[in-house]
Amino acid sequence: MTLTPEEWLALATSLMVAARALVFALPLAVAVAWMLTRPRLPGRFILNALAHAPLVLPPVVVGYALLLLFGIRGPIGRILFETLHIRLAFTGGGAALAAGVMAFPLMLRALKLSFEAIDPGLDIAARSLGAGALDRFLNVSLPLAAPGVAAAAIVGFAACLGEFGAIITFAANVPGETQTLPLAIYAALQTPGGDATALKLSVLSFTIAIVALALSEVLARRAQKLAGR
Repeated sequence: MTLTPEEWLALATSLMVAARALVFALPLAVAVAWMLTRPRLPGRFILNALAHAPLVLPPVVVGYALLLLFGIRGPIGRILFETLHIRLAFTGGGAALAAGVMAFPLMLRALKLSFEAIDPGLDIAARSLGAGALDRFLNVSLPLAAPGVAAAAIVGFAACLGEFGAIITFAANVPGETQTLPLAIYAALQTPGGDATALKLSVLSFTIAIVALALSEVLARRAQKLAGR
């Protein structure tokens, strides 16, 4: 299956957007997942609902919300633009932000399962030895949840590669900047005679997704073995 330079560019853009999205979304998902497994966390229900909201909202709504917040005239986007000269809307950074927000709840669910599978007695033992919350997280919980973190990263990366609605709403469809594989497929379908290109890119997207899901399943089973299941 030979790709044209434009198709290679769309693939490279997809990989770059997904990688950038993972850099900011995965650490946040790890922190939120760990907090949600703390039984005494105040407002845990509200935090859980907000974190999972992108999972049930239409992607276009998420993209529009990002546009309102991070656009040049938005409350956050205006501050970023005026103080740091950073513009997210209609840029590759904005595409990464949109993809990361949409993939966040998927990563969060995988991470929560990993943290919940850890024997709580280990945390209690570490606490009895004088370890603080951050120390217990870094030296007990995070190493034991490492396979789950890797699985969440793979699932999140694959989800970012497949995101469409939020990206096109917030970052538009700019070749070489924000045109990922799904957006390139959409553009091909809008072009007369572009069915062959759309099919080729769809097969490529499907292959990447299957490989990512298979790797995630392998890591999830490894996490279960480490948890003694």
